[in-house]
Amino acid sequence: MFRAGAGCILYNRRMSDHDSDIPEDLTPTDVEADGLETTETPLEADDDGLHHVRIDIRRALPNRRLDKYLSGRLGKDYSRTAIQRYIREGMVTVDGKTVKPSYIIHTADVIDMTLPVVRQQEIPPEPIPLDIVYEDEDVLAINKQADLIIHPARGNWTGTLVNGLAYYFQSRWRDEPKPPAGIGGRRRSWDAPTTGEIFRPGIVHRLDRNTTGIMLVAKTQLALWRLGRQFEYRKVRKVYNAIVHGIIDRDEDVIDAPIGRHPRNRELRAVYRGLPPYPDHVKDAMTRYKVLRRIGGRDGKPGFSLVEMGLMTGRTHQLRVHMSHVGHPMVGDVTYGGRLVYRRDGQGQDDEAAGPLISRQSLHARSIEFDHPRTRERMTVEAPWPEDFATTFEELQSRYGTV
Repeated sequence: MFRAGAGCILYNRRMSDHDSDIPEDLTPTDVEADGLETTETPLEADDDGLHHVRIDIRRALPNRRLDKYLSGRLGKDYSRTAIQRYIREGMVTVDGKTVKPSYIIHTADVIDMTLPVVRQQEIPPEPIPLDIVYEDEDVLAINKQADLIIHPARGNWTGTLVNGLAYYFQSRWRDEPKPPAGIGGRRRSWDAPTTGEIFRPGIVHRLDRNTTGIMLVAKTQLALWRLGRQFEYRKVRKVYNAIVHGIIDRDEDVIDAPIGRHPRNRELRAVYRGLPPYPDHVKDAMTRYKVLRRIGGRDGKPGFSLVEMGLMTGRTHQLRVHMSHVGHPMVGDVTYGGRLVYRRDGQGQDDEAAGPLISRQSLHARSIEFDHPRTRERMTVEAPWPEDFATTFEELQSRYGTV
């Protein structure tokens, strides 16, 4: 097993981080209008698409029901019916235990909530091509292309996957026959919202901008919080393929190395070594991998390995950082130590003018296994390799041969 050790970067400077627990003495106590006193602490996770909050009840009021209290506190973002469902599902707990929506809050109770993120900004629909590999009334699975950001965010308010999904859902609603007036029937999951609402596709996990492959999208509220809970408790199995530099000796292994923010670039991540305590933003990270094919590496030829990887934790950039950490960065991942591999010119030599075989990290989310949110049946959805990944693999095999 690879562990953080010699050759890793050691960072000991303590940093603040929105993903970490806020010390109690730095968290303000809220005194609500009716006199109830609470302390709220945000607890954000890396990659599960959920909003984590802990509320410490400093002073309770008589006969205050949990569902009514949360409905009033969370406002219009979450309906009381939805909150009751979250409580029954165990996504809202008191002192670590599942309770009923009618539970009466007491002083010193600790309420933990793990709820789907509600995004209030309007999402302008855009006709972005989507490679849909599976769809039913609850779940949509797409094979995400490269150079596609998931959410609108600072500097990228349009051209994202969510914009494309909004357009897709609107188009499906327009094209789908509607039930005749006066006849009952369940609304389809892509029905248009009422006036003043927006299309808000339910993103339950993410891929990096230039990572391709399978992604799940929740089409119903039921799917959103049930899938979110599976990600929260690591019940979803994701399998990735990557082409990395060098010949990996071991057929399979586990990389166990904590990951946190890079001290000089907040957009990047780095492995930390040494013994705990680490800064608050550093979290345990484990990746399992298996070598599928070894290419070249003999007679002075460069070597490469095709690997299958699985996340045992879900940290930002985890697979890229871990493979770089063990000396096998991904082909094309110049951010974390990888190199571009160029096409050959007519003389059989590398020619930068011909361009790289792949201009991004050679990482693809091959499949995802999960429990269907409505039927609870275990299912697997797969996405084939994109053209640049397949071409790179085939070209490297052709040039250098397999070991």
